[in-house]
Amino acid sequence: MDPLLNYAIFFVTIAGIYAVWTLALNVQWGLTGLFNIGIVGFVAVGGYTSVLLTIEPSATFGGGLGLPLAVGFIGAMLVSAVLALLIGLITLNLRADYLAIATIGIAEIVRLFLKNEEWLTNGVRGIGGVPRPFADLGPEGMALANMVLVLLSVLVIFLLVERARRAPWGRVLRAIRENELTVLASGKTVKSFRLQSFVLGSALMGLGGALYAHFVGFISPEAFVPLQTTFLVWVMLIAGGSGNTKGAVLGAFIIWGIWSGSQIVTGWLPPELATQAGALRMGLIGLLLVLVLLFRHEGLLSEEDQRRADIARQARRNGG
Repeated sequence: MDPLLNYAIFFVTIAGIYAVWTLALNVQWGLTGLFNIGIVGFVAVGGYTSVLLTIEPSATFGGGLGLPLAVGFIGAMLVSAVLALLIGLITLNLRADYLAIATIGIAEIVRLFLKNEEWLTNGVRGIGGVPRPFADLGPEGMALANMVLVLLSVLVIFLLVERARRAPWGRVLRAIRENELTVLASGKTVKSFRLQSFVLGSALMGLGGALYAHFVGFISPEAFVPLQTTFLVWVMLIAGGSGNTKGAVLGAFIIWGIWSGSQIVTGWLPPELATQAGALRMGLIGLLLVLVLLFRHEGLLSEEDQRRADIARQARRNGG
C-alpha cells in the first residue's frame, strides 16, 4: 500500500476513535454540564474489558474467553456504564467539583489496578495478540475495513446523540445545565437525568476504548494516559463547539490533525531538542486552546448555530 494512503487510513481511524470519545463527552458536558475529567479511566476499562472477553486463554493473565468481537464491544460498554453508575450514585447529588474529583480518583484507581493486578491484566507488560477485526483480509484490507468500522461507529453514535439532543430528554438535559432549580420546580428528577447522561457518555467512552485496543492490537496501562485521552478530548470538544454534535466531530478531526502534524514538525528539531518535543507539542495545543477561548469561546460550530438550524428545520417542517 502507498505510504501516504496508509497514513491517511491510520489518521482517519484514530481521529474517528477520538470523535467517539468527544461525542461521549458532549453528552456529559455539552448537554448536561457534567465535569468529567477522568475520561481515560472509562476508556481503559472499556479497552481491557473487550480484550479480556475476546482474546484466547493465556497462562499470564485472566479472562481469555475467546468470545466474538461484538460481545467484547457490548461488554466494554456495559462495564463502563456500571462503573459510571456507581460513581454517579455517590457524587451526582453533590456540587460539580465533587464529580470532577471523583472521576480523577477513579481514573487513577483504574490505572493502578491495571498496572498492579498482573493476574488479570499482565501488568505493565501488557497484552499482545489482541484480536483485530477483519484480520483475514490481510494487512491492507484489514486497515481499510477497520477504518470503515470506526467511521460507521461514529456515524451511528452521531445520529443517536443528535436524535437524543433534539428529543425531550435532550431538552431536559440542557435545561438542567442552564438552571437546575427551574427543572426541579417543574417536577423533573434532576439526579435521574444527570445519571442517565453520565452513564450513557461513559458507555460510549468504553466503546471507544474497545475500538482503540482492537485497532492497535496491543494494550497496556501505558497506552492510557490523561494527556492523550482526557486533556486532548476536552480540547477537541471546546475547539469544535461544546453542545454542538457536529462541532464535537469536527473538533476531533481538526485537533488530531494538529497533534499529528506537530509530531512531524518536532521531528525536524535538532537532536539536542528532541527530548523537549513532547513539551513543545503540549505547548502548541495549550496555545491553541487559549486562542479559541479568547477569540471563539463558543467553538468553531457553536451551540447557538445548532439551535438556529433546529429552528429553521422546524419552520420548514411546519410550512410543509
